[in-house]
Amino acid sequence: MTKWSHIFNSTSITPPRNFRAKVILILTLVAGLQVYFIGDSFRSLFHPLGQRPLHAEQVLARCASLKISAGPSASFHDRTQSDRFVRGTKPTLLHNARIWTGENNGTQVLGGDIFIDQGIIRGVGNVNLSAFGLEFDAMVARGELDVVDVRGAWVTPGIIDPHSHLGDASSPALSGAVDNNSWKGTIQPWLRSLDGLNTHDDSYALSIAGGVTTAIVLPGSINAIGGQAFTIKLRKTTERSPTSMLLEPSHDINNTHHDSGHVPWRQMNLIVVLGALGENPSRIYGDTRMDTFWALRQAYDKARRIKEQQDAYCSAALAGRWSNLGEFPEDLQWEALVDILRGRVKAWLIAELPGWSLMTPVPQLSNEFKFPIAAVHHAHEAYLVPDVLKRAYGMEYNPTEKCSSHGTGHPPAVAIFATFARYKREAYRGSEFAARILSENGLEVVVKSDHPVLNSRYLIYEAQQVHYYGLPANLALAAVTTLPAQVLGLEHRIGYLKEGWDADLVVWDSHPLALGATPAQVFIDGIPQLHVPHVVSKPETFQELPKVPNFDREAEAAIAFEGLPPLLPEAASSDTILFTGVSNVVIPHPATCSLEGLADSEQVRVVDLQGGAISPGLVTYGSPLGLQEIQFEPSTGDGFLFDSLASQVPKLVGSGDHSTVRAIDALQFAGRDTLLAYHAGVTKAIVAPVHDGFFGGLSASFSTGATHKLADGAVIQEITALHVSVGHFSLTGRPSISTQIAALRNLLLALPDDVTVESQISFRDVARGLIPIVIEAHSADVIATLILLKKEVEEKTGAIIHMTITGATEAHLLVKEIAMADIGIIFKPSRPFPTTWERRRVLPGPPLSKETEIALFLGHNVTVGIGVDEASSARNTRFDAGWAALEAGGRISKTQALALASTNLEKLLGCDTREASSGSSDLVVTQGGDLLSFESKVIGVISPRRRSVDLF
Repeated sequence: MTKWSHIFNSTSITPPRNFRAKVILILTLVAGLQVYFIGDSFRSLFHPLGQRPLHAEQVLARCASLKISAGPSASFHDRTQSDRFVRGTKPTLLHNARIWTGENNGTQVLGGDIFIDQGIIRGVGNVNLSAFGLEFDAMVARGELDVVDVRGAWVTPGIIDPHSHLGDASSPALSGAVDNNSWKGTIQPWLRSLDGLNTHDDSYALSIAGGVTTAIVLPGSINAIGGQAFTIKLRKTTERSPTSMLLEPSHDINNTHHDSGHVPWRQMNLIVVLGALGENPSRIYGDTRMDTFWALRQAYDKARRIKEQQDAYCSAALAGRWSNLGEFPEDLQWEALVDILRGRVKAWLIAELPGWSLMTPVPQLSNEFKFPIAAVHHAHEAYLVPDVLKRAYGMEYNPTEKCSSHGTGHPPAVAIFATFARYKREAYRGSEFAARILSENGLEVVVKSDHPVLNSRYLIYEAQQVHYYGLPANLALAAVTTLPAQVLGLEHRIGYLKEGWDADLVVWDSHPLALGATPAQVFIDGIPQLHVPHVVSKPETFQELPKVPNFDREAEAAIAFEGLPPLLPEAASSDTILFTGVSNVVIPHPATCSLEGLADSEQVRVVDLQGGAISPGLVTYGSPLGLQEIQFEPSTGDGFLFDSLASQVPKLVGSGDHSTVRAIDALQFAGRDTLLAYHAGVTKAIVAPVHDGFFGGLSASFSTGATHKLADGAVIQEITALHVSVGHFSLTGRPSISTQIAALRNLLLALPDDVTVESQISFRDVARGLIPIVIEAHSADVIATLILLKKEVEEKTGAIIHMTITGATEAHLLVKEIAMADIGIIFKPSRPFPTTWERRRVLPGPPLSKETEIALFLGHNVTVGIGVDEASSARNTRFDAGWAALEAGGRISKTQALALASTNLEKLLGCDTREASSGSSDLVVTQGGDLLSFESKVIGVISPRRRSVDLF
């Protein structure tokens, strides 16, 4: 018998109790497993829903989240503290304010107080602190409450820039800090401006000083889809990180989780240049508009397919059909576009397109893929086709009545510049009346900086200009406050002065739509941003809304002539023009006037100036006005200028190592920017050959109102000055600064008396003091070297060199030395900005500094002029001069302000001063006010030189 045979023995043997339990347990488990697997097989056959996965709840939650609409939570205004509140920030009571709230379509103005606490506005108007459980006197005594009597100052919401590259296109511009554009392909929705945001951009403090509290930072505009934009508050944070600047971060950035049922809006400049149906991608990638539009459709089709897959997946999951369902379909590269199709992204179209090009792409793309458009940016010609935008997705458009009603959304807003235009073909028909025309056609208008294209510090100036040209005041202020907030989907917390909104506000030194309006204090999240603000006292009249001229006739002409109304001047038909209602006359030469004999004349035309003025014609310098019609169209200008320090000059141009090019030979007359400047009182332009190198050639002066070069008085002076540039500028491979200085020294000192080459003659004439030399330089170090060089040449030649430095951003660091060296200065532009490293040390002016560069130099008896960089800015010369006087706080008279852009420029640039003394200078006639004010309109030019009186 084997050892274990007894187990089968018939003899009854009772096993232990624990043994029986183990056997029963094992048999039960085996049976259970058999039943389970058999049951599962039967379920697979007869119940196709499949086994519910372990992560089912997460999947179902993910699917439910796809249906959540973007926007604030329903309880948002129940908050008592901002999510951006900084602990230790004391509450503030602004007392005795004139409050523009943004309510009632921007028409509500309250008198009273504003109480801010915990980063939000707690009360507006008649504020009773006891209602908040606060004891006013006790808090003030303990230093727990800041009370500021603003003495009737205007207070508005913080300025919102709806199109900026702050932080991504940093200032000063350095090759190691340029992150606004990617050159990797035209369709890149996966890129994020946040990932390139530089928190050390010098522009933040400057923009805050202009009242800007919030900006949306977009990727650049060279791509059809440039990437995702992010909204930031501009104040510094203790964390110093890009994410700490974000306003309502999206998708759990910064570990910020949001309430169930609530996701914040996302932003994207989806279609950069209709974004990229315009010139930018064409220049970069060689794509036509057809190529770009197809690329856009492909991208959206890819996103649509992913969306449809997600929707099908979620339908199956919600129905419990889990069998073979797999993973949730998604693609990180395309998730932003999918969110657009779900209506959770504010899509921006950067559409620098001709009006006819807007006719198809904008509504077609949005309707084909069923997504709304928040705003169309740039859109220089949108005012010519306002009804087109009303056909975008979400609108119910009535083609018969040419109007739209709100369907699922509203027409896209239009984000524009006020007067900056004509730099591209797509911008050539841009009009200063676009804002009013769009508004009159039921479209919301916002103005933007495209910083650093325009300095966002002066975004309020854009609002002032659209108001000047006809946009109602309430809408002009809304264009930089409430309307951008709405377009961003953030109107629940910024853009208004209302209880519960973010404590972002600006206290102004004058009415915000008055010329030169400057913040006296700026609050962001309830924190004052200007530590020691310098506030200029301005006339009481500047506390009131300026009464702007009527431009109805001009606006109608802009539409009738499709953006190109006639601008050529027509001489008055009457023999005699009698101007009445003249408030003041400023002329650069003595004159007499007699009314004898007028009664007997049958050809007397009487023009009532209604308190207007007669002033000297203004002069513009610094832009390619008269040499280039469209900046990015080479065929419309003079073309490339050879520079002997960077390239070999063709021998046919002249002998020697370099040749002097003369601007007179390439002058173009009757250009649109030229004539617009003439209509704005700029009657003379002084222009040097357009160059991007050391040697610039000889400038000329011409009449901006002349029709062609051979017309009477068209060319005023064929040669005015010799121009060079010293600095790094933008030319690749530019010779070193020391090389440039060495070349300049050699040209001024090493020339014999018997030279015959024109370029050498020009430098010899400079060394002898016969013509001025105008040197573009911005760095204080370069300017110091030029001062020493001037002294060196004068000691060796015994002559006085007439030197003018233009640009001169850092010149204020050497004001005493420049005054002693008798060097003239042209500030170009008239308000400084740290564009490059050589310009980083700016004198910003109020409210950041008491002193302005212009007033500083005039105070040291330096001859000062002002210039512009862009041709389209020439028309604003009169406002630049008036602004300079206002910032100086009474230290610059109107006569001195006019001289900044007239007689001073002529002196500095070598113009023959005998013209003024002979009485042949042009005079400008304004109606409603003097030439430097927003109340006036230029209505005519008296031109003895051209023997005409032009009335506009």
